[in-house]
Amino acid sequence: MNMALWIVQGILGLGFIFSGWMKAFQYEQAKKSWPWASEVSRGLVFFIGILELVGVIGLIVPQATDIAPGLTPLAAIGLAVVVLLGAIFHIARKEYKQIGVNIVFLALAVFVGVGRF
Repeated sequence: MNMALWIVQGILGLGFIFSGWMKAFQYEQAKKSWPWASEVSRGLVFFIGILELVGVIGLIVPQATDIAPGLTPLAAIGLAVVVLLGAIFHIARKEYKQIGVNIVFLALAVFVGVGRF
């Protein structure tokens, strides 16, 4: 089980590093990749990106260093909340094609959150 959790944590980490970095530090590219990014404030896009990047740190570092490993499931649940809110946002905008990625990342984050408790 530990190996499966680490694999999922790695997948989540890579996915959230990619999306978080783009949202936080490559706003113009984010607008090209995600139409919604140009329709909300730049500050909100930056904030979401920073949340995702901090979430990745919490997802990996505490468990890997065995320093406060209880933070890892909290980070996973926090990322699940971010993804759930994103899905709700896409549903409200009738962007149903975007929700598939949200559902996958939500399931993976919940798996890590529950598995690491």
